[in-house]
Amino acid sequence: MGKPLAQLLLQADCTVTVAHSRTRDLPEVCRRAEILVAAVGRPEMVRGDWIKPGAAVIDVGINRVPSRDPQKAAQGKTRVVGDVAFEEALGVAGWITPAPGGVGPMTIACLLRNTVTAACLIRGVESPLGPA
Repeated sequence: MGKPLAQLLLQADCTVTVAHSRTRDLPEVCRRAEILVAAVGRPEMVRGDWIKPGAAVIDVGINRVPSRDPQKAAQGKTRVVGDVAFEEALGVAGWITPAPGGVGPMTIACLLRNTVTAACLIRGVESPLGPA
């Protein structure tokens, strides 16, 4: 099993701050981050003014919210947004992943790689992807 992202960053000599939705003065904590990973499970919780100018923002969240179109919303239609208010963040962040379509493809690629590796280990054959 892989290591949590915070552990990988610590091993690379990064200073890591882990916060949650109830962290005191969360916007200020976020403003200090050069790399901000948002994974809170709340639609558009991280606002543009929470982001340090030029920071890299990785939005892991996937949330369904009512459609912006009132007729579609009345029919129960939804749209997908991340944990970061994307439009606000665009003007501040130096780099940002979209949601949807940002980290999802990387997640799928990693899952597929792990599946191939596990199948090769079970069968006792060398993985075409290299060592596990």
